[in-house]
Amino acid sequence: MQDKATSEDVVTSLLTASRVLVGVAARSLTEVEGHVTVTQFRTLVVLAAHGPMKQGALAEHLGVNASTAQRMVDRLGAAGLVDRRPNPRSRREVLLSLSVDGRAVVDRVTERRRRELQTIVRRMPPERRAAVVDALQAFTEAAREPEPVAGTLWGWSLVGE
Repeated sequence: MQDKATSEDVVTSLLTASRVLVGVAARSLTEVEGHVTVTQFRTLVVLAAHGPMKQGALAEHLGVNASTAQRMVDRLGAAGLVDRRPNPRSRREVLLSLSVDGRAVVDRVTERRRRELQTIVRRMPPERRAAVVDALQAFTEAAREPEPVAGTLWGWSLVGE
């Protein structure tokens, strides 16, 4: 392996790794297939990561327009996975949050991903694991993804817990 990687080398490596990660993600959703789509699961994960939020904030985090977020929330609410509650600071606003069932879906799918990733990591030479951690932390920081919280199943803290 070369000492210095170009940005193109990094992108190529990430594209290759992303194929693996997409496969892991797809397999982790088979248990909830027919009940939750990939896009709906991403919505649940955003709510898990960021806690209760207004619909506009959810749309922004998902990178979709407000009407798309509304339809997503309507479906997830009908499935009992998302709760709507009045904002205690402004009764005219509604806050969205995971329901107990929604949290169970996120936990179940994430645990399945965690187990499969653990299997892959165990195949890696132990002396190369620290470099992977450093590289992925740098990538995560550059992407502005929320920091994981030690001791939680899926790595995020919920606001208000």
